[in-house]
Amino acid sequence: MSSREFLDFVLEQMSQLRGLRSNRMFGGFGIYQHELFFALIADDRLYLKADAESRADFLARNLAPFTYPRRGVTASLNYYEAPPEVFDDADSMKAWAEKAIGAARRAAAA
Repeated sequence: MSSREFLDFVLEQMSQLRGLRSNRMFGGFGIYQHELFFALIADDRLYLKADAESRADFLARNLAPFTYPRRGVTASLNYYEAPPEVFDDADSMKAWAEKAIGAARRAAAA
């Protein structure tokens, strides 16, 4: 289960963004900006939403997708692990979170 301390740390790193909230989900946490679900925390790892426009940025960094067991196979969602520098640099966190918010916004509009 993801720790509340890790969630608090991530939210502090994202403090440049407005309208953030979190919800418990699936043994971890979902992170929202207003109603847009753009990040999740599972097993003390942060995953950010990706789409066709942003996925290449995650893949270029060899960042792993969020996966989970489903009916005996491994399933994945369009969320990728955040790059390590976001935990040391709030500006980097803001940039990557905004990329994920953009993907969430595009998904909501579709």
